[in-house]
Amino acid sequence: MKEQIQTLLTQSLEALVVNGVLTEVPDNIRIDHSKDKTQGDFASNIAMMLSKQAKCSPRDLAQQIIGNLPSSAEVDKVEIAGPGFINFFMSQGSNASVVNQIIDQAGTFGLSNIGAKQRILLEFVSANPTGPLHVGHGRGAAYGATVANLLRAVGFEVDNEYYVNDAGRQMDILATSVYLRYVETDKFPDNGYKGDYIFDIAMQINGIDKLDIFAEVHADEKDGGDKEKHIDDLIANCKAQLGNAYKTIFDLAIQKILGGIKVDLSEFGVEYQQWFSEQSLVDSGLSKTTVEALQASGHIYEKDGALWFKTTEFGDDLDRVVVRDNGIHTYFASDIAYHLEKFERGYDKIINIWGSDHHGYIARVKASIKALGFDESKLEILLVQFANLYRGGKKVAMS
Repeated sequence: MKEQIQTLLTQSLEALVVNGVLTEVPDNIRIDHSKDKTQGDFASNIAMMLSKQAKCSPRDLAQQIIGNLPSSAEVDKVEIAGPGFINFFMSQGSNASVVNQIIDQAGTFGLSNIGAKQRILLEFVSANPTGPLHVGHGRGAAYGATVANLLRAVGFEVDNEYYVNDAGRQMDILATSVYLRYVETDKFPDNGYKGDYIFDIAMQINGIDKLDIFAEVHADEKDGGDKEKHIDDLIANCKAQLGNAYKTIFDLAIQKILGGIKVDLSEFGVEYQQWFSEQSLVDSGLSKTTVEALQASGHIYEKDGALWFKTTEFGDDLDRVVVRDNGIHTYFASDIAYHLEKFERGYDKIINIWGSDHHGYIARVKASIKALGFDESKLEILLVQFANLYRGGKKVAMS
């Protein structure tokens, strides 16, 4: 209906140009939905925009515009309001005509080319491949796929991307958890992965020695110790004692879980053009060189043996660690490199869809983009709020 009103106004303005009231018709005529239904269904401020050109008051010009409007079955009446707003009251039959248009145009109704020749990279879901997707991930997938579909419907070229967090400590906890289920020990770390899917993966391991990796480890939390130090010791022992077999278990775990994620999303009707591996940033050296580039430009300093990024210089509330005192890069360091890689691909816009728990992460990511010399306005971050599920009045776990 907006397009119909724009057409009517354009024809009226063209008539006023012919009559010498106006010198030209503007390319864009703004039409807004009326906030107050007593003021009509749609409103335009075109008379106020062109009153100087017409050398008369906005209300006088509005009256002339209305007087030159072609008749239309969709418009019941047109009124002037306030300083010169033109309010359109649509007829009852106008809604029915839209329904008929939807039926006649079938799957093409509402499509446009306003985003033509513009490329967008849309990253969403990107759940860690440490376990199957749950309902919350499905909610984010539905949201992301809908955003992609809407953008494509108006002409944008959209690439859906899933960022696979296949590097770092959580993946080592996964691999170690699988190995311990394979060994069938009665001891299991407090913060290991305990789902049934871990047993399923472990059952597919063949020919790897079953070793005791609990020697000389810190006590677990249930034994009065530190669960983080405990799991880190188990990971170190697992890597040292298994050697190359550790990577076999590591790769098997990722393969099975990521494979399941891909199947679930595909059956859900969500498809991706790219699956981007975090490990590729490590293997290519991009994580390392990105930190070095920031250090060379004076954005990184050393404190307590760690490397800190001066994100406070770019609006963040705290500076952030990018390399720990043990020399290991943080997740944030990988994320900086990932966004550098995204921007270097030349997209016109980059959209990240994150869970609302990542709200505090936005400032530091934007800070890294500024520090790297890119236009932060090209990155838009949409947040999906969490929801709770209830069955019989009782809260149900998402997983």
